[in-house]
Amino acid sequence: MPQQPQWKMALDVERCIGCHACSVACKVENQVPLGSFRTKVYYWDHGSYPQVKRDFLPALCMQCEDAPCLKACKSGALSRGADGIVRIAQHACDSHGACEKACPYGAISCQPGQIADKCDFCSHRLDVGMEPACVETCPAEVFHFGDARDPDSAYSRFMARRGHETAVLKADKGTRPAVAYRGHRVEMEAKIPEGRNHEGWSYEIETWPSLDAHFPPQRRVHWARVEPGQNITEYRAEAEGGAA
Repeated sequence: MPQQPQWKMALDVERCIGCHACSVACKVENQVPLGSFRTKVYYWDHGSYPQVKRDFLPALCMQCEDAPCLKACKSGALSRGADGIVRIAQHACDSHGACEKACPYGAISCQPGQIADKCDFCSHRLDVGMEPACVETCPAEVFHFGDARDPDSAYSRFMARRGHETAVLKADKGTRPAVAYRGHRVEMEAKIPEGRNHEGWSYEIETWPSLDAHFPPQRRVHWARVEPGQNITEYRAEAEGGAA
């Protein structure tokens, strides 16, 4: 009887170009609901001109060995398979959202009245011998996925070469993720939300206030008829309550 695979993933973040192809492929392949994400790429601009750099961090379900979501789910909808993947049984989900609140990686979405949704390494593709959509779509070969028990899998080959350079995200949470990262900036881990799903509008939102000083204040637009012979400069001054 063939041995059960142990699916794991390693990401070489130094190769990531921030194209978001993984996020888009994931949403299309899994019909992820609008406003929710299974996979998301975070970015971080740092440094001072002209020495400025942008770092990227793709985030997805970590398929934790000690999964907080699984322990938080009271309906039994979440379970870990023998292959290491944490999956959701949709028929058993009570939509209470305890799993989303428990996840330290923002990987689960459980919107009010909806079934919980998360990455399961595209299990339906694995069943027919295909790779997860994010792995297949990435043009920069960031994702290295495979059976950790197979020394010839893409995951095992990568870890044999680079495993000593990898680390898991938020190691202090003690979740023992099945997803490892090479080359990511630890500072970026704070961008990944805890207790709520990835948000579509959150890209670099913390930098928005700093941009205010670089743009002129909004001015009211006046729509009116300029009478024949009236100087446009005089009209503008009159409309704005100042002198020409």
